Amino acid sequence: MLRLNNISKTYGKGTIKAVDNVNLDIKKGEIFGFLGPNGAGKTTTIKMIVGLLKPDEGTITLDNVNVWEEPLKAKSMISFVPDNPEIYDRLKGIEYLNFIADMYGVSKEERRKKMDYYLELFNIKDAVGDIIASYSHGMKQKIVLTSALLNDPKLFILDEPMVGLDPKSAFNLKEVMRKMCDEGKTVFFSTHVLEVAEKLCDRIAIINKGKIIALGTMEELRSNAERSQSLENIFLELTE
Repeated sequence: MLRLNNISKTYGKGTIKAVDNVNLDIKKGEIFGFLGPNGAGKTTTIKMIVGLLKPDEGTITLDNVNVWEEPLKAKSMISFVPDNPEIYDRLKGIEYLNFIADMYGVSKEERRKKMDYYLELFNIKDAVGDIIASYSHGMKQKIVLTSALLNDPKLFILDEPMVGLDPKSAFNLKEVMRKMCDEGKTVFFSTHVLEVAEKLCDRIAIINKGKIIALGTMEELRSNAERSQSLENIFLELTE
């Protein structure tokens, strides 16, 4: 589904290697967790996958589509929720949702069904007629999540998706992620909430100083540790 082949990215005229020869092969139907300390290269990697940063080396393909050679085709299959979404504060929530749906070519009937479902699910239906500038951080996160799900993406990428969400909305988002994977889609997400990653992810990669230092299921990660441990303990042991 998603393949990163020898991806590298440097900053500071080549002096800082943010991502160093990363290789990942992420399958259809899996929730893939991407973990690492601050500054480890997580967000840089995600930005390269979604086409916001160009790799210095390597290739990224999505369903055999090269992200950089066929950017529009690749982007049509992706929805991305960054850790700090930049949205149009002067639009009403419903105007923003319609704008995103128009960009992805979602039909009027399909968008109406999905808006009704996700706005209800995230408990934001009553606020959709208000200006986004009046929203709390959590409400903005919910409207962005709703917009990202309108086009039924093959690849759903989230960077710290639970930040700002109330417990019920966080639970519902996890249910949505699992349902998408049951339908053969792929979820790729980064989080610092290791308990969520441990319970939710089919496989996990840990990146540190730009390199992948661990990759596998929880059972595989535990088998490589000195003893059976929580993901938190494994993460701390590997990244010290």
